Amino acid sequence: MSTLQILQDQHHIVGRARELTSLLACVRAERHVLLEGPVGVGKTAIARAVAEALGRGLVRVDGDGRYSEARLVGQFDPPMVLERGYVPEAFRAGPLVRAMQEGAVLLLNELNRMPEGVQNVLLPALDEGLVYVPHFGAVRAAPGFLVLATQNPAEFVATADLSEALLDRFELVRLDYQGADEEAQIVRQEARCAPSEEIIREAVAITRATRGDSRVRRGASVRAAVAIADLAAQLDGDVSRAAELALPTRIELMEERSGDLQALLDELKKKSSPMSSATPR
Repeated sequence: MSTLQILQDQHHIVGRARELTSLLACVRAERHVLLEGPVGVGKTAIARAVAEALGRGLVRVDGDGRYSEARLVGQFDPPMVLERGYVPEAFRAGPLVRAMQEGAVLLLNELNRMPEGVQNVLLPALDEGLVYVPHFGAVRAAPGFLVLATQNPAEFVATADLSEALLDRFELVRLDYQGADEEAQIVRQEARCAPSEEIIREAVAITRATRGDSRVRRGASVRAAVAIADLAAQLDGDVSRAAELALPTRIELMEERSGDLQALLDELKKKSSPMSSATPR
């Protein structure tokens, strides 16, 4: 069995053969990788699966606008510094230094949500495998250190473009939404409430319809289809009602006006399936 098949089977990854083989090629060549794609397409799951396949430790960081350089690199314990000074034992390694020391994979989730200062700290680590910490000294990466980062496209809220200097240190693997058949397979796999095939088809159809509407800035991912299918299974097959519960938190309209969301949901339900307006099964 190939490494690709093992990854798909062990980590329950549906499809993604091209993306997985590209990512495997990059990491085998010891290249840092940036995975780009909308929310819910499996970027983090794929990165985690590949890190495990490498047999290396994984250090994960979830990015946001408040994440600081000190938190990423590490900092000294103030009480111990007062007592003993800047001794190595007083330093508390952050995720970056820990991954470098252990020769582990550093997974930076949603890198483009992090402040620019945090991104700049990564440059010498990516370029030279080196980070300098004041009062502690230089930290050199052990063999095996690798960075896998994910980012959402620029149109997503609270994201910023990565600098050219940082992008130049990464190889890029893009992930887009999958086809309807693969998304249906994901719903079958992930749903907890044993939805029927009809419910699964309708849940996938209405979710996919959110991505092609000009009034929608950000459509729903397959996570929404899983939620709709599970909810509908608990609502006697009422996919319309399930969609009303699941979609409002998972899509973003171009213009937020009172009544717009409900009107859009009504249209999407009619468009996605003529069965959706029928009496609940």
